[in-house]
Amino acid sequence: MTALRRRLLAAAMLLSISLVRPVFAEDCVPLPSTVSPERLAALSRGFNADGWINGAPPSRALLQQLRKAGMSHVRLPVPAERVMPRFAATDERAATLRVLDSALKQLTSLGYSSSVDLHPGERFNRLHKDDPDAAMGEMQEAWRALAEVIRTHPADRIFAELLNEPDIEADRWQKEVETLAAFVRGLLPATTLIVGPVNWQRADSLPRFRPLADPDVVYAIHFYDPMVFTHQGHWDARDPLHDIMDLPYPINAGDPKVQALRQDLQARGAVKALAMLDTAIAAAKDKPGADRWLAPALAWQQQFSRPIIVNEFGVLKAGAPRQSRLRWLAEVTAYARAHCWGWAHWELAQGFGLVDAATGKPDPDVMRALLGAPGRLERSPAARGDR
Repeated sequence: MTALRRRLLAAAMLLSISLVRPVFAEDCVPLPSTVSPERLAALSRGFNADGWINGAPPSRALLQQLRKAGMSHVRLPVPAERVMPRFAATDERAATLRVLDSALKQLTSLGYSSSVDLHPGERFNRLHKDDPDAAMGEMQEAWRALAEVIRTHPADRIFAELLNEPDIEADRWQKEVETLAAFVRGLLPATTLIVGPVNWQRADSLPRFRPLADPDVVYAIHFYDPMVFTHQGHWDARDPLHDIMDLPYPINAGDPKVQALRQDLQARGAVKALAMLDTAIAAAKDKPGADRWLAPALAWQQQFSRPIIVNEFGVLKAGAPRQSRLRWLAEVTAYARAHCWGWAHWELAQGFGLVDAATGKPDPDVMRALLGAPGRLERSPAARGDR
């Protein structure tokens, strides 16, 4: 992305929060100044650093490379059970908080803004379904501890994401998140909060979610549609998507590669995978692009005028054709830019990662796709062919 284009994009994002229609991003929804322009701009381009808090941190050199390329935001998933008294001993909680503090210091020193994402696993999700009062207590205790770390860093550089992908009914989550947001606001009065709906935070779940009374909130959705493409070659051999490989994007019933894949699934008796593929083919006949799936979130934003970030999206590298993956990534971030939404790619260096495993550096073609840089994505020799 050229320096001029970066300046124009930043200007468009800043204009989008005023009541005047943006000049450079005609599809942006005018927003009231509930979240500062600088904070929205900080969320414009980012990635998830999954595994940092409970594993090995990325190298400083890699973080510097990504910052220089134009990334402005890092989402830090914090394993919820590691900061909840029910699931972790005092020493483990303290150690997790020290790692988080170190990560925030490093990211801030490199010029990033960071989201602290309370990211639960199966143990908390079971508790959340079975014992609402106990679950609320654990979330509040987790945020009490996280706030102690967050408040030692600049308030305009750190975001607090209350809970990743709440796995309960929508009506119950609506009530809980209002209570939890008020609790966290009491701990972090100057911090911008991030919240999202249930059902994996899908765009089509947002219409059932009411904006909070708290004005300083960004609303997060996740995007992996069509799943039959983004999760093909699934790591779990029991999942039907494990049986799907080399499915191109966009999905077109007349594509010889799609027809060959259908025949292969039929021959292998992969009934569930075949049904999922046929559903995706049928859906693509109407609107094959990202706008089909993301339209409900845009309609919600038009109704309520609240800022949106797509803070998880990506394609599993194991099974997807390379050029199709690049196409999909470019389409998602182009849609986000067109509507002045922030985004954060899932993730950095694992199965969905934007790092080239061979070099340990950001994949240049993926970066071009994400950032909307000019030029053909096929420019790199590694990208020749649809692999």
